[in-house]
Amino acid sequence: MDAPEFDLDPLRQLASWLEAARAAAAPMPEAMALSSASADGQPSVRMVILRGLRDGLTFFTDAESDKGTELVANPRAAAVFHWLLPINRQVRVAGSVSVVSDEEADRYWASRPPGVRYNAIASHQSRVVESRESLADALQAAARRYPDESSIPRPARWGGFRIAPEVVEFWEEKPDRIHDRIRYRRSSASWEIERLSP
Repeated sequence: MDAPEFDLDPLRQLASWLEAARAAAAPMPEAMALSSASADGQPSVRMVILRGLRDGLTFFTDAESDKGTELVANPRAAAVFHWLLPINRQVRVAGSVSVVSDEEADRYWASRPPGVRYNAIASHQSRVVESRESLADALQAAARRYPDESSIPRPARWGGFRIAPEVVEFWEEKPDRIHDRIRYRRSSASWEIERLSP
């Protein structure tokens, strides 16, 4: 494979491109489009925020939300990053999904600002609500119920998911239109790296 500048590990390569996007002040470089599907195969996609790259792509959400229930029923997902800075780049990832441990979810929950934690308690993501005011009332009730901001409990329904990559594809725009397109495919304990026609 004629791409010596690419790391042998796709997660390290993704971390490198992510850091380059951060350094170039790309807006929300950790934002990724996450695609899931229901048990009967109905696809859906939304934006989430990457929260870690250890052993895969980690993000957190309400497990009773549409995406949470889809990922439990059909534990496979795909994600895509797109940056225009420092250069037009895209990374696509596909693989199996697992639920992160309670300990990991607790650590991340404790790092979140109090207002965000109150909101996660008050809002049952994806559920129909009567009005915006009813959400505001639920938020105020959560703040009254847990006045000590240092000990706001994590709801059992709130946690994290991790995509274990099986295929990772890196695309980088080139002025001659012969764009770099490098695909990593999991092969046993190693990665097969291929250059694809753009």
